[in-house]
Amino acid sequence: MRTPHALLATTVALAAAVVAPQPAAAAVPAPGTYYVQSATTGLNAADSGGAVEQHRPRGNEDRQQWRLKPDGAAHLLENADAPGNCLGRSGDQAATVTCASADAAWEITPAGDDRYTLKVPGATRHLTVAPKPSGANYPARLGVGGAGDLATWYLTPVDPATAPMPPEDRRTLDQVTFLTAHNAYANGVDGGFAPPFVNLVPNQTRGIERQLSDGVRGFMLDIHQTPDGAILCHNSCTLVSRPVALWVDLQRMVDFLEAHPDQVVTVFLEDYVDPGVLRAELARVDGLSDVLYRPDRTGVRMNGWPAMADLIAANDRLLIFTDHSRSADQSAGLTRDSFGVMYQREWTVENYWSMGSGVGSSDWSCYSRWYDAGTNIPLTRTEPGFRPLFVMNHFRDVPIAGTAATDNTKLADRARRFCQPAARKKPTFLAVDHYDLGNPASAVATLNSYTYP
Repeated sequence: MRTPHALLATTVALAAAVVAPQPAAAAVPAPGTYYVQSATTGLNAADSGGAVEQHRPRGNEDRQQWRLKPDGAAHLLENADAPGNCLGRSGDQAATVTCASADAAWEITPAGDDRYTLKVPGATRHLTVAPKPSGANYPARLGVGGAGDLATWYLTPVDPATAPMPPEDRRTLDQVTFLTAHNAYANGVDGGFAPPFVNLVPNQTRGIERQLSDGVRGFMLDIHQTPDGAILCHNSCTLVSRPVALWVDLQRMVDFLEAHPDQVVTVFLEDYVDPGVLRAELARVDGLSDVLYRPDRTGVRMNGWPAMADLIAANDRLLIFTDHSRSADQSAGLTRDSFGVMYQREWTVENYWSMGSGVGSSDWSCYSRWYDAGTNIPLTRTEPGFRPLFVMNHFRDVPIAGTAATDNTKLADRARRFCQPAARKKPTFLAVDHYDLGNPASAVATLNSYTYP
């Protein structure tokens, strides 16, 4: 039993612990080169002929990199492509000005969740995104105005410090990167996937079973509704010979998982069927319920993604996402997550699907697929305790084999310099055409060697 003196000492110590100041987080990031990235849109501040606009993240290609420097009690953001010119202001508009100008200085203050405000010294004006007009995107030109969500920014390092991957028994799902086949069903091996002319240009040239044995772990599938159920077709199932039913390819994946109890597979549905049709299609897959993973039932949104080892131990090894609208399903009276299909926009972020046509130059900018007049889900989206999985698309409009082979050799470089800083997270799924060309698996291996801060 404790003596009164011991009790008193313990009480004093506890009180001291309560009032003792805690180490303060760094008020401002260390000097270095950063992207100034809107916390609202995920787009980057770029020098555009003297104006400062928010542009799609383009790495070092679009005057979007800024060198953070102390300037007395304030800071400067000097454009990395135009030394001597800083992110500043001209009246109520953001502009590049000479770094010696009084209009170049900013007071940078933490705004929570790794976000900051950039305030005009001695004033109550901030660097801000202009308000969104009804039925339109946020304007490109940045302004100087009041506080609030539109005036919060990430300062994303151009070259962030990374850390080694945790041991296999502790690495979480969102720390791992998976090779993913875009239009995996459009392979010309398992069956037809499009009308005759389109059928001549497959996205992949190996069937689903071979894709699984080659290490593909993410599968993008387009499903359309026919009298026979959910069929895998590109744009339309009209005139398609020997189309494959969704349940057939899902059965191949479930059989693979049963034969390989240490593996995890993810399916992304571009989904054009009624929820009842999809539910009936899934019911045809033997063993699906044994391996289907339900993050909505396991506290992921509050606690983050589990360790891969825990998913494997629980046999939660098949994730199915749909791009369908929850609101449309609610109107129909049956939501897909009621039978285990997750709404992708609630659990992932995804960059725009195309890098351009099948030939010629490509567009490596990395911005949200879900950013338009009606939707704003930036790649940077996070929630307390939860970080969405990042689907990184790396393919063109037309899957020409030679172009895909060249593009796939550049996958790791685009992920590191463009998409990773754009999303402020490492890609979870690298989606490519012709996964067997250009060795995209090497990019997966590189990404699986470290964690992003």
